[in-house]
Amino acid sequence: MKVINTIAALKSLLEPIKLAQQKIALVPTMGALHKGHVSLINIAQQQADVVVCSIFVNPTQFTDPKDLEKYPRPLEHDMKMLEDAGCNVVFMPSVTEMYPRPEVWHIDLGPAEFLLEGAFRKGHYQGVTQIVKKLFDAVNPDIAFFGQKDFQQVLMIKNMVAYFNMPVEIVSCPIIREEDGLAMSSRNIHLTAADRKNALVLSRALGYVQDNFTAHSIPELLKEAGKMISNTPGVVLDYFTIANGETLLPEEDKTHHPIVALVAARVGQTRLIDNMILN
Repeated sequence: MKVINTIAALKSLLEPIKLAQQKIALVPTMGALHKGHVSLINIAQQQADVVVCSIFVNPTQFTDPKDLEKYPRPLEHDMKMLEDAGCNVVFMPSVTEMYPRPEVWHIDLGPAEFLLEGAFRKGHYQGVTQIVKKLFDAVNPDIAFFGQKDFQQVLMIKNMVAYFNMPVEIVSCPIIREEDGLAMSSRNIHLTAADRKNALVLSRALGYVQDNFTAHSIPELLKEAGKMISNTPGVVLDYFTIANGETLLPEEDKTHHPIVALVAARVGQTRLIDNMILN
C-alpha cells in the first residue's frame, strides 16, 4: 500500500496506470474509518484494477468550526484498516496541498441543494462538491464510490459531475449497519451508552415505514414514524421525510421510483442521519 501526500506524486504514480488502460477507482473519505468504508473498498476492488482511498478532513464543508475541531482523526487505526482491506494507494494531503490559495467556489447544484441537510447546514454541499472536484482532478478516476447513508450527498456529487461533464461514474453503495440496525458512522463514537440505545429509533422508524409502505398512506407513515422518534428520550428530530429520490421533494405518488425515507436527528450532543429506499 502506497501512501501519497501530494497531488504531483499521486499523478506521477497513477498516470502510467491510466495509460495502460487499467481502471482506477476512488473512495473519498474523511478518515475515522469503519466497516462501511471497508465495504466501499471491497466493492471498488471488484470493479477496478487500482483502488485509491483518500483521507482528508475538508474544512470547507463544515458549517460549524466546533464540528471540524472535534472530528475524529484516528490515523493509525485507519491505516491498519486500509492495509487489511488491500487498498492500493492512500492519498493523504494537507489542507495547504488542497487549498494552496484562497478560492471562491459556487456552482449550481440544483434546487435539492437547499432541502433537508442543505437547509440545516447551509453551504455544506458547496464545500463537499468543491473538495470532490479537487480529488477527481488529482486522481482522474474512472469510477468513484460513496455510501448511500449520505443519500443527498451522492445526488449533489452526481449533479456536480454533470455540471462539469466529468468522465467519472458515481456508484452509491448500500448502508452498512451494526447488528442492532444503527447505521455505521464516524460520529457514533460520540454517543454515550444511553444515546447509543436511543439512536436505534431512527433505523426502527425507517424499518417501520419500509415494512408498511404498501399497507398505509404516506401521511399515515410519516405520522407514525414521527411519533416513534418524538416519544424517544434524548432524541430531537430535525426531519423525517418520504421523498422523491431524484428531487428530494416530498413524494405522494407511490408508483414513482425511487422513493426514499430520510431522517436526521440530534441524539444527545450528536447529529445523525439515516435513510432507506422504499421501492
